[in-house]
Amino acid sequence: MTLTVAVPDAVYREIAELAARQEVSVERMVVAALAEQLSGWKRVKEMAERASREGFLAVLDKVPAAEPAPEDRI
Repeated sequence: MTLTVAVPDAVYREIAELAARQEVSVERMVVAALAEQLSGWKRVKEMAERASREGFLAVLDKVPAAEPAPEDRI
């Protein structure tokens, strides 16, 4: 399948440089990046399906009620 995508010049340059260093085509680099991104989203979906609000709240209840350290304050 062919897909035409507009890519900002800066992004294309980075992809082209990385592809050259890896000695692969830009097309192969883009396909690998897309496949990795899809894999990540599948993993997030699987994790979300195993999660529950009750489980989240149970873990949250274990967090001590304490003021943040000075360096962590916003």
